[in-house]
Amino acid sequence: MEAAAALVYPCELRRSMMMVSSRMAMLAVLLLVSSICYKATALSDGLLPNGNFGSGPKPWQMKGTVVTDRTAVPSWEISGYVEYIKSGQKQGDMVLVVPDGGFAVRLGNEAVIKQRVNLVKGSYYSVTFTMSRTCAQNEKLNVSVSPNLEAYDWGILPVQTVYSSNGWDSYAWSFQAEDAKVDISFHNPGVDEDPACGPLIDSVALKTLNLPKRTRYNLVKNGDFEEGPYIFPNSSWGVLVPPHVEDDHSPLPGWIIESLKAVKYIDSDHFAVPEGRRAVELVAGKESAVSQAVLTIPGKTYVLTFAVGDAGDSCEGPMQVEAYAGKDSVKVPYESKGKGGSVRGELRFVATAARSRVTFFSTYYTMTSDHSGSLCGPIIDDVKLISVRRSKQ
Repeated sequence: MEAAAALVYPCELRRSMMMVSSRMAMLAVLLLVSSICYKATALSDGLLPNGNFGSGPKPWQMKGTVVTDRTAVPSWEISGYVEYIKSGQKQGDMVLVVPDGGFAVRLGNEAVIKQRVNLVKGSYYSVTFTMSRTCAQNEKLNVSVSPNLEAYDWGILPVQTVYSSNGWDSYAWSFQAEDAKVDISFHNPGVDEDPACGPLIDSVALKTLNLPKRTRYNLVKNGDFEEGPYIFPNSSWGVLVPPHVEDDHSPLPGWIIESLKAVKYIDSDHFAVPEGRRAVELVAGKESAVSQAVLTIPGKTYVLTFAVGDAGDSCEGPMQVEAYAGKDSVKVPYESKGKGGSVRGELRFVATAARSRVTFFSTYYTMTSDHSGSLCGPIIDDVKLISVRRSKQ
């Protein structure tokens, strides 16, 4: 019996070891799946893999600065005349400066660079990317999203106007995912005499947009501008949000950029913000406007309140924000010293329709006092709209 017991014990031991081994294998799989899920989730709020192009081609995958292999830039796929640029590299008499990480790609004539990402179908996303013009004055960049060869959402962003003093601007562009896997593409549609001419692209990030709702205390959606595109933590120039004619889905949920020029989305880490952590700077006078259609009851009186100030970005001098709601308007002047500060504006109006459009723009064109020629302007924040009855409670 002792011999029999001795024979049974190793079998039980083997079974126990197999169970432990099986559990460990299961745990390993779960850890792997969870890590994969974490990575997929992380893609929705931050840099794309190799989003700052810090990892580049191998020497044998390049001819000078031109990338010769379509998969040479890790995590990206290219086609056409694409250059891998190091900060400080010279082009004739011009020195190319790259603000983040020291490397960027330049898209020549008809060049494309794209990356496939996993998303949640039906969700809204915003792409933030930093780019700079090089030699041509009328450079453009076509940003698109496609699950296959045909893009279902795209926008062509002009690069004529440079808003920052260092020549680099960050832009935001948004879309709704119509598939779980999509290609985010950047395409230079220009045809210049010099095939190398084209925009430089640096950091590329992605963020999920949460669509805000109206509340009984504020009929304006996202009135504090807290929901918006990703802002690179190491950049000090904010993010430009293009006009809605270039973007069907606004990177500023609830708001439409109803103007010819972009507005600037800023954060409290780098700018003076009246309330919370985010605000909007109207950087191009009357060509830089934001608006929102708000549900109202005809004949009812409403009060619109908002903050007007400066971003502490050396934007000095007289400023003025014009606010429109329904058929009424108000002008709110503000004398800026370029060091931050704000005043409150108020507009009382009677609704004439079931929807009343609320619009803000800057009366004047302003430039920073640092002689860089950078456009700037007043900021708006903390926008609230309530009925008169509720405002007296």
